[in-house]
Amino acid sequence: MINKYLKNIKPLHAVIALVAVLVVLTIVLLLVKTINFNDFITNTENKTFDSRQVLLVNNKVKKPNKDIVLVTIDDASYEYLTNKYGEWPLPRTVYADLIHFLEQQNPASISFDLMFVSSMKSNNGADDKLAKVMNQYDNILTGMNFDDMSYEVREPVNLPARLKLTVNNNSDVDFQNLTFTNCRPILSQIINSNTKIGILNIVRSSDGIVREFPATVKYQNDYYPNLAFLTALNYQSKLDKKSYHEITIDKNATIKVSNKKIPMNKDGGLILNWYGPSQGQTYEHIPLYKLVMLMNGEKIKEQYDFKDKIIFVGTTATSMADVKSVPITGAGETYPGVEIYATFMNNFIDNNFIKKASPATNTIITLLLMAFVGAVVLRTNSTAIAISTAVLTALGYTLLTYFVMMFGNLWINIVVPVLAIMTIFVIAYVVKYVIKSRDFEHQYKLATTDGLTELYNHRYFQDQMKRQIAQCQRYDSEFSMIIVDIDHFKSFNDTYGHQAGDAVLRQVAQTLKTNSRSTDIVCRYGGEEMSIILTNTGKEEALIKAHNVCNAVAERIFKLSATQTVHVTISVGVSTFPEDGETPQQIIEIADQGLYYAKEHGRNQVGLAEYNTNPPENK
Repeated sequence: MINKYLKNIKPLHAVIALVAVLVVLTIVLLLVKTINFNDFITNTENKTFDSRQVLLVNNKVKKPNKDIVLVTIDDASYEYLTNKYGEWPLPRTVYADLIHFLEQQNPASISFDLMFVSSMKSNNGADDKLAKVMNQYDNILTGMNFDDMSYEVREPVNLPARLKLTVNNNSDVDFQNLTFTNCRPILSQIINSNTKIGILNIVRSSDGIVREFPATVKYQNDYYPNLAFLTALNYQSKLDKKSYHEITIDKNATIKVSNKKIPMNKDGGLILNWYGPSQGQTYEHIPLYKLVMLMNGEKIKEQYDFKDKIIFVGTTATSMADVKSVPITGAGETYPGVEIYATFMNNFIDNNFIKKASPATNTIITLLLMAFVGAVVLRTNSTAIAISTAVLTALGYTLLTYFVMMFGNLWINIVVPVLAIMTIFVIAYVVKYVIKSRDFEHQYKLATTDGLTELYNHRYFQDQMKRQIAQCQRYDSEFSMIIVDIDHFKSFNDTYGHQAGDAVLRQVAQTLKTNSRSTDIVCRYGGEEMSIILTNTGKEEALIKAHNVCNAVAERIFKLSATQTVHVTISVGVSTFPEDGETPQQIIEIADQGLYYAKEHGRNQVGLAEYNTNPPENK
């Protein structure tokens, strides 16, 4: 279909179209090279991801796992526990007692999104008790943080080898943004016990939104698992009855854990699917103060079942500032960090992480969309159809990306393909109408030009006579016309043949054009007759022009072939508006009379009508 259309494009048209395309592409490339434009594309694309995630959450496409439970230090717990114990942070014995209390129901795991960083001077025994209780169970996990703090403030510590994660990296994932130089250690009693310790670092996009989550980070050239990933590995180890202290990142940047495939970005981040809003609307939130009340023998109306539950303990109180912005939070809303860890765990259980389409995939999609829209715009004669095609393709593709994310967990770009659709629409529209305008000019030329001599044809001559008369009447001016006839042309054709006659016609026409002004209109009147409309020209100047043309033809050597030449002469008649008439017919008739006079008086000359030759006697 496109080929059929392109066959009609003339070389000049193709050059014009190519130049238009190159200009647009150059502008686009210049914009792409600017940092601000790249940031704009990235940030806008991130916002399209957020919008798709909001739609998925609102439509409740992803179901949260009911086995994931959050024990939260919320605003009520902070106030209750501070009043009860008279200080904050809480005595470490509270957390030790909490572990004993929860373990009575055999939970799958208990992960603390808390950092037990400094020894409590008022109660050193509490730290020992907490470390001992954590070491007592094999399903207790806690957190620690890496950073780039100056060595002047804090000396980096060497961590036990058991905390490291062996990573066989066969991909181009560089972990450049997930590499840290310092560590904020937690209690040495916990570090030196058998307690599982994960890292609490969370990364944000440039706009401050948490879209990606690091499964593992680097410190002193070694890999350490994130707390949520360590919880997931611990969970899967119990299911498969095998250890996952070593993972492999394949060449496609995918981590395989049992039957789970976890796609990574080049910087090492994992893109999370979100399940719902925060503050107990997605995962069950159990305030810590209620469990403390139960631990102290107090009766409450709630009953909690922790058997086989995956428990995350963390803060949700706004005063404790462990809150983040995530794709599904609106203006002013936040998401507690502990709930992000729960979301990661849910993604792991469901094998539900988002994968970004590769640059090659996005490029192919963009090119296909451009080809489709460009083809339709070039083929259709309807502007409405062309615009509708571009708009509907952009909207349809945007909707398709939502369903691809819903069913395939694949993030396909929207911004660049939609911009490409709009760009190719403009380019195709410009190219099409440049070509159409050139085709119109070509058709107009065919309609107004004599094919043999390439002079304007008789119809155009008649139209221009009317136009010149109207213009002269309006501006009180004058114009003249010359009519030319090739002398003895019939005998010439009989002697030399019609092909030679055609050659003479073409060369006479060329001579007339060469000896005319750019404003003059040279036409083939019919047969061997030709004419010149001399704009803004009076009789005297027209006669001079006529003599020049007559002499130019007589002096020219006409080539009939490579070896044969001849001389040709013409007879010329002249008339002027309004001196010789007020209608085209009158002007032409007077010029014809002059032509007849020239022929009757020996040819190869300029003639005037007889009444103009001797005006006083004959007029």
